[in-house]
Amino acid sequence: MMRRGLFTAALSVFILLVWSLCAFSFELSADMVTTGKGTQSYTSKMYLKGEKYRMEMPGQHQYTIFRPDKKIMWIVRPDEKSYMEIPIDPKQKPRVESKPAGEVSRKLLGSETINGHPAQKYEITVKEGSKTDKLYQWMATDINFPIKMAAIDGSWSIEYKNIKTLAADNLFDLPAGYKKMSIPAMPAMGGGMQPPRMP
Repeated sequence: MMRRGLFTAALSVFILLVWSLCAFSFELSADMVTTGKGTQSYTSKMYLKGEKYRMEMPGQHQYTIFRPDKKIMWIVRPDEKSYMEIPIDPKQKPRVESKPAGEVSRKLLGSETINGHPAQKYEITVKEGSKTDKLYQWMATDINFPIKMAAIDGSWSIEYKNIKTLAADNLFDLPAGYKKMSIPAMPAMGGGMQPPRMP
């Protein structure tokens, strides 16, 4: 149950991450280190190509592929040669733009080096409906990539390490011969790590 809850939390972060990176276009792989307040950090493997994303978590028998071009997300289980398909609401499709949706203001705080990459640190205010949140973003200037993001109150952070250029296209496709399964009821998300929509 703990692993399932951890995966559900990570999946929630992953979906929000896709929203956060939609203003950029990358072809890379990276280790994504996610930390929540009062919890241990965990590392997952992430692959990106344009708007296509794939995430693999250690200790899990499944991985997730996000395909906005098809308006779907797949949860793939290689041990069972099966997958689940989750539709994406077209109204929630990420917008590809230079300024992230919901951003109200951006303030440059200074420069730092994150995992060997020179980065500019920003304080960003985002608004969704009547709710306003603030977060930090470290933009790596050598690769034009948001290498780290964190809540100002320290409740969550996401950081990227071992960033490499991506070449394989088939990482974002379903393996041949896999069977489509029905979607089980997902457990309700508890408190702890639910980051806001990130720019």
